[in-house]
Amino acid sequence: MTNERVTDGRRIGELLASEVTARADGLLSTLDVVDVDPDAEGSDSGTFAYTITTDGDEVTQLADVYIHTDRARLEFRAGLDAIPSVSEEANLRARPKAVAPPRVLVFLEDGGEIKRVLDVIRTAIAATHNES
Repeated sequence: MTNERVTDGRRIGELLASEVTARADGLLSTLDVVDVDPDAEGSDSGTFAYTITTDGDEVTQLADVYIHTDRARLEFRAGLDAIPSVSEEANLRARPKAVAPPRVLVFLEDGGEIKRVLDVIRTAIAATHNES
């Protein structure tokens, strides 16, 4: 086993997409990755890579994923009230984005944070089910 950290934004985005689509049980089994830009390259301001959706009664866009040179950024559209506290509990950096409609940003600064962001994604899924 290696002690190297994955800090390349494109690679973090790829690992997250693999983790999201590989789940076959629980809330995470409803996830899909859509609108994938296979040519997306990390940039300082972030480049759109794909959207994470959940398929409940209808397809809901949970978050857009952007890749930077040194991290990935999720822009959540669902579960906005709960995401900051769940992110903090998972030791992930998060902040609101002042746009209309509002969003919450969660940053993945290394590949080891992918497993921890799954709790945040579960929170967003649960919020979409409660809104129905």
